[in-house]
Amino acid sequence: MSQVAGRFKRIEPRRRMRRLVLGLLSDLPRKNCWTIAEWAGDTTPDGMQHLLGRAKWDADAVRDDVRGYVVEHLRDDQAVLVVDETGDVKKGTDTVGVQRQYTGTAGRIENAQVAVYLVYAGQRGHAAVDRELYVPRSWTADPDRCLAAGLVEKASFATKPELAARMVARFLDAGHRAAWVAGDEVYGGNPKLRTVLEERGTGYVLAVACSHEAVTKAGKFRADTLAKKVPRRAWQKLSAGAGAKGHRFYDWAVIDLADRSSGNRQLLIRRNRSTGELAYYRCYSPKTMPLTELVRVAGSRWRVEEFFQAGKGLAALDEHQVRRYASWSRWVTLAMLAHAFLAVVRADEHARRPAPEDLIPLTCNEVQRLFTTLVVRPVHDVDHRLGWSNWRRRHQARSQASHYRQQAAQA
Repeated sequence: MSQVAGRFKRIEPRRRMRRLVLGLLSDLPRKNCWTIAEWAGDTTPDGMQHLLGRAKWDADAVRDDVRGYVVEHLRDDQAVLVVDETGDVKKGTDTVGVQRQYTGTAGRIENAQVAVYLVYAGQRGHAAVDRELYVPRSWTADPDRCLAAGLVEKASFATKPELAARMVARFLDAGHRAAWVAGDEVYGGNPKLRTVLEERGTGYVLAVACSHEAVTKAGKFRADTLAKKVPRRAWQKLSAGAGAKGHRFYDWAVIDLADRSSGNRQLLIRRNRSTGELAYYRCYSPKTMPLTELVRVAGSRWRVEEFFQAGKGLAALDEHQVRRYASWSRWVTLAMLAHAFLAVVRADEHARRPAPEDLIPLTCNEVQRLFTTLVVRPVHDVDHRLGWSNWRRRHQARSQASHYRQQAAQA
């Protein structure tokens, strides 16, 4: 909490922020302003809602503190910045950035809100260091709608790769260092993002589609066409990193690309050893890198999926019930802080107390369980629980009566 306490000028929001973060780390089955306020001992959710909506504090400044905290404790000279987006399924049309769009969370087109995250992945662990809300054209073309949701009056449309470039630039401009950037086809297929990274001297391994065209000394070819030209002896069996069931072995090959600019550019090809399925990556590095290093970076992309799973499952990254942009940015930033705490404690415990052979190393899930059980489990009396039961029922009665009045007026 001392990492971000200075961003809250008054003691009341500072204390409430602490209780909210502890609530995000709790074992509540559902985490929102109501449940966390009850868990924290408040008599109503008004204070938590005020913290997210109207209290004076800068979520971007807290985000910068989270970034510094993560880099300080998980520092790695060969760290990879992984960019990816995730969607949260939402109802209605008033939640900022929501529209019918594809989200991998649901695996289909849904009414959803999508955000792009930047994850710092090193040997000691990984955690998110930045976030950007994706605001579709249907929003940016409607200034009144943007203004009602708390977006700046002249909100301009930005693609997901542009949001990724913005976050990487913020990370580097803050004086931090990362050797690589990794991402999926959404980002690898965008030449502007690749150019921005090359201009910053930052290496990348970005996935591309099989139809992606690359220039070699022999001419311009599709990625899948180049894969067919790779001789059998050029494939190497290498691990993309350890997974839950052991090392993830694939066959890998690399093809040098022709480019007059400085640096080294390659097309990396991955082949599934069981199915033969192929995946392709555009690679750049300021100096020549061995195949094993490119494979390591490509394998690091999965760390962002682990963050989404842990961030949502342990720190309620997706359970915000807010409509305006300021409230969204505050909730996800504090959820990032909560997850970063788990990642840092896990890394420190691995370094100080290596697990014996008959135990797996501590996981973020187990750190949260122990922390909640041993440190922050609150105990409230019967009157507190009954008071909250009455508050919920009274609020639901008012909402029900309002809906009935609205329905009667329409009829």
